[in-house]
Amino acid sequence: MPKGTSEGTGVRVAIAASEFNYDVTLLMLERAKEEIAFLGASLGPVVKVPGVYDLPLAVQALFDRSDVDAVVALGAVIEGETQHDELVANQAARKLADLAVEHRKPLGLGVTGPGETRLQAQDRIENAGNAVRAVVKMVRRLREIESAK
Repeated sequence: MPKGTSEGTGVRVAIAASEFNYDVTLLMLERAKEEIAFLGASLGPVVKVPGVYDLPLAVQALFDRSDVDAVVALGAVIEGETQHDELVANQAARKLADLAVEHRKPLGLGVTGPGETRLQAQDRIENAGNAVRAVVKMVRRLREIESAK
């Protein structure tokens, strides 16, 4: 569907955003909000958590809400001196995917990294918009499947 259409009408998207590396994630949060409005979806609750590793608990709470159709998880996992960034990103992504399947609601993975520099993280702020577009489309596809029963 072309940009600017009513593709997201009737879709309520919540956001869980990491505060760690907030110079990057704040911009990601604003980008996600812009895309939600652009698609004609509505913004649900926005929850800020300390770090990417904390995202799954917040996402689970948002998925439990009946007024949320989908959630976008935002964060930037920047490479450090150890492999901690890999542990954080991999475990969070695995659990987030599990939660989406368990709750039968789309989850937009707007988490960048691991192994990225701060500059690379800043270059990937648009991933937040991509995550919003993906969940809005998935809500529509799931509704189509449900209506075909």
